[in-house]
Amino acid sequence: MTETMEAVNDVVITQRAIEEIGSIMREQSIPENYTLRMGVQGGGCSGFQYSLAFDETISENDTILEFGAVKVAVDYKSMLYLKGVTLDFQDGLNGRGFVFNNPNAKKTCGCGSSFSA
Repeated sequence: MTETMEAVNDVVITQRAIEEIGSIMREQSIPENYTLRMGVQGGGCSGFQYSLAFDETISENDTILEFGAVKVAVDYKSMLYLKGVTLDFQDGLNGRGFVFNNPNAKKTCGCGSSFSA
């Protein structure tokens, strides 16, 4: 089966991920005016780790990406590391969760939750 993807500003979110984000928002009664904040923070065993959280605050330095009904906010510094990234959602034998495929990552840890650039 071919996966449908949407790309905005070199960031790709698969249809599966968009559907899961919408499902989480409905299940947790997250207001529609909130954005999904996608970011990169220092930490993890490889130096950087990804973050996803719902946020009602938008900064003037944020890039706002719209994927259908899902709005994503990315701060300026994180955007430098997220150019070209694909966010997917997987639900299989190896686990269930969001997965980042980042062409900027030089090395990733074994669990896949942190990277070095």
